[in-house]
Amino acid sequence: MRSVVFLSSILLLFGCKSKSINSNFIGKDELHVFLNNWHQSAEEAHFDDYFNAIADDGIFIGTDATENWNKEQFKVFAKPYFDRGKAWNFKAIQRNIYFSKDQKTVWFDELLTTQMKICRGSGVIQKTKDGWKIKHYVLSMTVPNENVDEVVKVKAKLEDILLEKLVKN
Repeated sequence: MRSVVFLSSILLLFGCKSKSINSNFIGKDELHVFLNNWHQSAEEAHFDDYFNAIADDGIFIGTDATENWNKEQFKVFAKPYFDRGKAWNFKAIQRNIYFSKDQKTVWFDELLTTQMKICRGSGVIQKTKDGWKIKHYVLSMTVPNENVDEVVKVKAKLEDILLEKLVKN
């Protein structure tokens, strides 16, 4: 009996030691949860939760060529959507996460199912004293290669005007 208790103690000791060593390593699961919760905050219209996940100097780039916002500009744009009780519904169907060597910076790309069908998101997240914060996020609509010409025709009129303005500046 004493040997069983001794062996159990040894296993418990090594199990705890191993866990504490691994707890210093940030795993991908934590980032998946962070991003999934961020997207869910939009779906459930939790304005503060959604924007608390974005760094104060964070950038959000939307699908329209004019949508390049700092956090405060994005909040102004998004507030009416959140006020109606549901902003947008993005769910990751595929995600790749990559860590810097010091594990304080993460970059990722994701395919999302959305009201716009499949979209792609990509971004940079940094570990701060307040936890993980999104520094940069880019949302893009996907376009099947065989439909590019049709899409270009649809957006040409508006984007020709925008191009003219942008080239002058």
